[in-house]
Amino acid sequence: MDSLLANFSAARVRRAPLRAGAFGPTDALRLLDGAGDGPEFTGLTIDDFAGRWLVSTKNLPPPDWLRQVAPAPRAIYWKRLEVKDKEPPQFWAGERVAAPFEIVENGLRFQVDFAAGYSQGIFLDQRDNRAALRRWCVATEQREAPAAVLNLFAYTCAFSVAAAAAGAQTVSVDLSSVSLTRGRENFQLNQLDPTPASGHEFYAADAREFLRRAAKRGRRFDAIVLDPPTFSRDRDGKIFRVERDFGALVALAFPLLRAGGIMLCSTNQRTLSPLTFDRLLASGLPADGGSGLRRRSAPMPADFAGEPYLQSVWIERGRTSDADNYALFAAR
Repeated sequence: MDSLLANFSAARVRRAPLRAGAFGPTDALRLLDGAGDGPEFTGLTIDDFAGRWLVSTKNLPPPDWLRQVAPAPRAIYWKRLEVKDKEPPQFWAGERVAAPFEIVENGLRFQVDFAAGYSQGIFLDQRDNRAALRRWCVATEQREAPAAVLNLFAYTCAFSVAAAAAGAQTVSVDLSSVSLTRGRENFQLNQLDPTPASGHEFYAADAREFLRRAAKRGRRFDAIVLDPPTFSRDRDGKIFRVERDFGALVALAFPLLRAGGIMLCSTNQRTLSPLTFDRLLASGLPADGGSGLRRRSAPMPADFAGEPYLQSVWIERGRTSDADNYALFAAR
């Protein structure tokens, strides 16, 4: 017991520097990532949402030694992984969380809701990618016009908020109007006006259909975020599967990317090897290399010390001037 508590305390200490954030304070991160923090923690992950812990396991409830950690969290909730009926987390210890609450990531505020369902409102494993997009938008802010960012499968629009905080104009697309409402609320939490008059649009639509309509209207974007769920079904019953359809999605999105623009292609589909994912992306990109197309794989955040399940590839569409912009974007 003492060794477990000591090792867990050491894991918390290792993550403490991450709370400073790239742009400002962060109080939402992964405290423990299974075997990545030691074999004694295999099958156990703990996410800290502003002092409220979400403990995830496959079968067994949270271990009792968590009741003895110091300093103690405000609350502990338990999420059961890989169950057929994906339920909201269950209360386990501490104070009950009866309403949505705020967390801070890189100085930006987001709403989290333990009662909302299987997903709580923000995916912590995309924190560094959001910071990278924000950094790129800051670097391009001095252009004649603000960067235009398209966020597909936007969920609660965390990527859009990160881009908007750097002065970009955003378009957020998701099948769920409820998620987009939460996205607008995230904008408002950060004193960002979620209206077209302020350069921010929200569309409850299928991502592929939106891309087809945008192409017909001649719309172009400086940055595109493709982070689809591994499986989804649109209103007409049409199914999207990452391992089958990601390449076609890239083929629809890439022509809308301006020269010098960037596109994030990301998936948490564990059955896809990096080589297979690269081949999927290549199948949707121009055969000629896309006029100086460049790619960079991004690692997972440092607090995700276990399985590197999230694959993230940034693609830049080359241009004839400002060739150093990619290096500026990629700098850490």
